[in-house]
Amino acid sequence: MSPHPCPRTFRTSRTSPRGLRALRTLTVLTACAALLAPGAAQAVERGEGHPHDPLQRQLEELVRAPGGPPGAIAVLRDGHRERVVRAGVADLRTGRPPRTGDHMRIASTAKAFSGAVALSLVGHGALKLDDTLGRRLPKLPRAWRGVTLRQLLNHTSGLPDYSQAPAFGDVLRADPHHRFDSRRLLDYVRDQPLRFPPGSRYQYSNSDNIAVALMAEAVTRVPYERLLGGLVYGPLGLHRTSLPQGYRMREPYLHGYDVGGPGAPEDVSELIGMSGVWASGGIVSTPADMSRFVSAYAGGRLYGRDVVRAQRRWVPGGASEPAGPGRNDAGLALFRYTTRCGVVLGHTGNTAGYTQLIAATPDGRRSLAFSVTAQINERAEPALLGRLRAVQENFVCALLGDKN
Repeated sequence: MSPHPCPRTFRTSRTSPRGLRALRTLTVLTACAALLAPGAAQAVERGEGHPHDPLQRQLEELVRAPGGPPGAIAVLRDGHRERVVRAGVADLRTGRPPRTGDHMRIASTAKAFSGAVALSLVGHGALKLDDTLGRRLPKLPRAWRGVTLRQLLNHTSGLPDYSQAPAFGDVLRADPHHRFDSRRLLDYVRDQPLRFPPGSRYQYSNSDNIAVALMAEAVTRVPYERLLGGLVYGPLGLHRTSLPQGYRMREPYLHGYDVGGPGAPEDVSELIGMSGVWASGGIVSTPADMSRFVSAYAGGRLYGRDVVRAQRRWVPGGASEPAGPGRNDAGLALFRYTTRCGVVLGHTGNTAGYTQLIAATPDGRRSLAFSVTAQINERAEPALLGRLRAVQENFVCALLGDKN
């Protein structure tokens, strides 16, 4: 179930930094105001794709392509105007079309939410970007102690990826619905050294965002799920976004499919539980909520300018997984996508049955939430990924006003 749209104030640790006093002022009033959500108090103008519209045609061609997703939906926002382009179906059994209020697994775009929590705490003074694992999580391996929050957020930490650990994979294969202890996921790699000296190079790792969430919990003594509610969902009015532990999807939802087999597409929406991905990819949301989130997050509306500047110090060539449109560079739980039409900031993700892109202009005024109901990545479908990225870039160009 989604958190209440007006979450209660949470208490923080007596030993927390003085900046945490600001968090105690999170009240029902501020949570419900949703002042950071673009257009929150005004009606939204909706538009639907026309058969002769090039974006509509491209989305339909993507769905019809060999190995293509059964369904796709894109939400483009420009101020108070919203345009929806959709193709295929949300459910092969019923044939109904995708809708902006359908729930879906957002995969690694959930890492942007962990970034939103951590950077909000940095803005409040509760955390510092140079805080280390040794200081905040001293029970983690000694070899990891010098890793900083900054390095976790921009994937230069060197932490081994727990999701690639053989023991983790064995448990998941034996029981895809296994209930992991989300706060012990790093135990699967605690006997491993760092992959490289922290800060020396870029390497995407799911372990990074697990550690980020644990650091946030350590300084606040508040569960990560409640931090999401108080710092992200509430202020932005994300009423259909949640972080479940189980495998069930909340109705209505976009059904995710495995289309790679020889037979008919297989519904994998509820294939795995979310306890094993947690802060690295477990959030369930909707196209409408994701559009609202990325507008505020990429636009820097959740924290002050100093934090925004730090977030936008780019690691050249750091790509999200799968790679987003254009040239990719990595910031703090945010990527810069430099396309032929201009720059947008956002995140991508993929998991069983879903591939996601969220992106917005640096001022947050224009945003794109682009979702397809199949997993498309470099490892499994390199050609289809190239096609997907090309379509995504065309949607970004439309968002930025390119007429070509």
